Amino acid sequence: GDVPSISEGRILGHEAVGTIEEIGDGVELLAVGDRVLVPAITTCGACANCRDGLPSQCTTVGAGGWIFGNVIDGTQAERVRVPFADASIHKVPDALSDEQVLFLADILPTGFEIGVLNGAVKPGDTVVVVGAGPVGLAAILTAGLQGAGTVIAVDLADSRLESAIGFGADLTINSGTEDVVARVKEITKGRGADVTIEAVGVPETFTLAVDCVRAGGHIANVGVHGKPVELQLQDLWIKSITITTGLVNATTIPVLLSLVESGKIDPTRFATHHFALEEIIDAYDTFANAGRNNALKVVLSRA
Repeated sequence: GDVPSISEGRILGHEAVGTIEEIGDGVELLAVGDRVLVPAITTCGACANCRDGLPSQCTTVGAGGWIFGNVIDGTQAERVRVPFADASIHKVPDALSDEQVLFLADILPTGFEIGVLNGAVKPGDTVVVVGAGPVGLAAILTAGLQGAGTVIAVDLADSRLESAIGFGADLTINSGTEDVVARVKEITKGRGADVTIEAVGVPETFTLAVDCVRAGGHIANVGVHGKPVELQLQDLWIKSITITTGLVNATTIPVLLSLVESGKIDPTRFATHHFALEEIIDAYDTFANAGRNNALKVVLSRA
């Protein structure tokens, strides 16, 4: 009900690892038997936006680049049809397990591209990540790749703040019991964070990200907002604040695959719960009560 383009009865899901069983006439670079990562974003590879590195805005595939579980049936199924396969999907190195690469389909490149890279994180920066859910944790995990000096995780749930430390956060702030802005100002000697990453998608957390950033800093909005957010431009412009938004392009997947293969990052820690495909209702119930169940990502397996 949140996304108008999704019709009733649509098979959901836009993150998968699978094995090719059949290929169409237009597929030249892949073969039956290949184990592949299916990203959330599908790219034609030829339109102007795709050539500009913006496959999330592909004008050929429809619905931008996000079609799985949106305008065509998605990946939470036994078999999935994958359009534009040559341009869109990635072969999985033999040495890597399905679970090592599964989270490169969406959350890891989202946190990296829309949070860390869009936020222009530089060596030594203080980075505040508002929201320690899976995407926020992905931003925390990858902030170190750009040399972040101090990464501060903010969340209401102590369990997620504990997870944030395991993903690379240096400090945590519980926004339910602490004054986040005052604590950030204390840590940064009154200046504020160089970069704030909003990874929740509600007005209150966006405002918090604004309040924590320093003059000349950068706010990277990653959260998916379902209603309008008030933008205090009269305060932001004079402080030279940069705000970025975006839908993941998944163009960093080859780099992330290399980092996983070399052991530099370990995405398997995202997987906190596992279910067989026929247990999908139980899986949804678990994720719907993520705080109570300490759930980050729920993995469905066809086996």
